[in-house]
Amino acid sequence: MKRAHLGTLAGALIIAVAVPAAAKDDIPADWHRVATPDDRTRLRNTRQAWLEGLAKARAAGQGWAIAAQGMLFDPDRALVGAKPPAGDYRCRVFKLGGQRSGNRDFTAYPAFRCRIDPEGEMLSFYKIGGSQRPAGLVFDDGGYRQIFLGTLSLGDEELPMDYGRDANRDMAGIVQRIGPRRWRLVLPYPHFESLLDVVELVPID
Repeated sequence: MKRAHLGTLAGALIIAVAVPAAAKDDIPADWHRVATPDDRTRLRNTRQAWLEGLAKARAAGQGWAIAAQGMLFDPDRALVGAKPPAGDYRCRVFKLGGQRSGNRDFTAYPAFRCRIDPEGEMLSFYKIGGSQRPAGLVFDDGGYRQIFLGTLSLGDEELPMDYGRDANRDMAGIVQRIGPRRWRLVLPYPHFESLLDVVELVPID
C-alpha cells in the first residue's frame, strides 16, 4: 500500500511539470524541472539556514548537544556516496533555530522508522507511522549530494498531498553522507517551527 502511495506521489511530481507527454520520461532525472520556485530558493539558501539555525541553538546553550552529534551538524562536511542504499532506516529529527518566539531553538526527537525504496531512476523516502509523515523522491545531484522533494502528511491522511499543491506542505532538502553508515537529510527553512531541520539516517541491519 505504501509503495502505491509513493507511486502516486511520483506521478504527481512528473505531471506537475507542463511538458509534452513524450518528454515526461526525462523529468525525474532533473530535479530543477520539478522543484517549485519557492523550493529552489530554499535549497539555494541552505547554508544561510545552517548558519542561522546553529547560531540560535548555540545562543540557547545547546552547543554541547551540537558537538555531541559530531559531523551531523557540520555544514561543511559531506562525503562522496550521497545516494543512500534502499532499505529500512532509524531516523531522528533535530530542529535548529526557532522561527518565532515560543519556538524552541533546539529540539531532538526520538528515533523512528523510515524507509528508502527504488523508484525508477530515483529513490523514494518516507516515514512509517506517526502524526507527521514526510514522503517524497530523492533525485540524483552528483556524488556529494542528492535532492529530496516531497510533502508532509498529517494525522489520519491516507495519501500524500500532491507536490506543489500546497506550499505549506511542500518539503525540499539535501541528502548527504556523513559517515560509513550515516546520512543526513537537511531541510532548510521548513514552513513550521524551525529554521533548519536535520534528519539523521542510519541503516537498520
